[in-house]
Amino acid sequence: MLTLALLLLLQDAPVELPAPAGVDLARPWKLKRASDGRELPAQAVGGSIVFMAGPGTEDCRVEGAVPSDFPRVECVDNGKNLTVSFGGKPVLRYNHAVIEQSDPVFSRSGYLHPIWTPAGKTITNDSPPNHRHHHGLWSAWTSSEFEGRKSNFWESKEKQGRIECLKVEEIVSGPVFAGFKARHRFINLNAPDGPKVALEEVWEVRVYARADRFVFDLVSTQTAATSQPLVIKEYRYGGIGFRGSADWEGRTGAEFLTSEGKTRIDGHATKAKWCVESGKVGGAEASIAFLCHPSDFRFPQPMRIHPDEPFFNWAVPQGGDFSIEPGKPYVARYRFIVSDGRPTADDLDAAWASYGEPPKITLRPAR
Repeated sequence: MLTLALLLLLQDAPVELPAPAGVDLARPWKLKRASDGRELPAQAVGGSIVFMAGPGTEDCRVEGAVPSDFPRVECVDNGKNLTVSFGGKPVLRYNHAVIEQSDPVFSRSGYLHPIWTPAGKTITNDSPPNHRHHHGLWSAWTSSEFEGRKSNFWESKEKQGRIECLKVEEIVSGPVFAGFKARHRFINLNAPDGPKVALEEVWEVRVYARADRFVFDLVSTQTAATSQPLVIKEYRYGGIGFRGSADWEGRTGAEFLTSEGKTRIDGHATKAKWCVESGKVGGAEASIAFLCHPSDFRFPQPMRIHPDEPFFNWAVPQGGDFSIEPGKPYVARYRFIVSDGRPTADDLDAAWASYGEPPKITLRPAR
């Protein structure tokens, strides 16, 4: 019999496991649970199989083609952005073309906005008046140095750095997840001979087949673009940032809770495995949870929780200077859970456990 703890771990969480020997991943597959014969969609990635685990999924067989009635998660490109949707509902949009702002210095590409809840509430904001350089969910370093020069990629008005999407390399849709791989570059703008690429970044985003709450993963891999490192200086924020809904503005507009029980009042500069930001959007409760992976640098990571704005950041530079060295990629992995309503601490402990300490599941080839 499954324990309650394991049942909590297996609440339709994405799992990726190596495919059993003899399984041709060029073909479509499904899983059949040994406990009750229920069929589950499966999706191949490299030499692995990705599926959504639920109660009773501790032992599965890999069989046959995916049944036609399994719904798909879709990623569609309109030439300017990618929209990922599930069950006819949009989940998020990735802007690979430049989104123009009234002041061109704040125009940029390569970020997520809007991000929606299952009820269709937009929980991100793009270039708000008090922080024009905040863009939905985005990546940037604040206090950094390249070839001995200050290179602030976060605060666009400094005109020291710019980040742009170079290209979208891969788009995937399927019964378990949809997503994309995109390449960014961090351009140092004050080099003596003109703009120079200091850092290259690849974003891999997966949105999973879950309807009651939206779940997506982001993996950011950054590599030095030259023989010189990018030196990240100690600072109170920098890395992956999130700007919440305009409805969450003000000291009481949003609430924060961390895995360690900290709040907006005492959570800034503390460390956690997860943090959730929540508040009313259009009169109804909505939330987004940020989960940090145990493989991340300086895990559990410190956080920037703003005292009166809906801003959150896994603020790795709070831990002191570090460098992204040539030949040594910097990899950051995060999961996001977007809900209508407010999850409990127990909900998020279980969600983090399925992400950071995935359950043991056996996959067997078909008889």
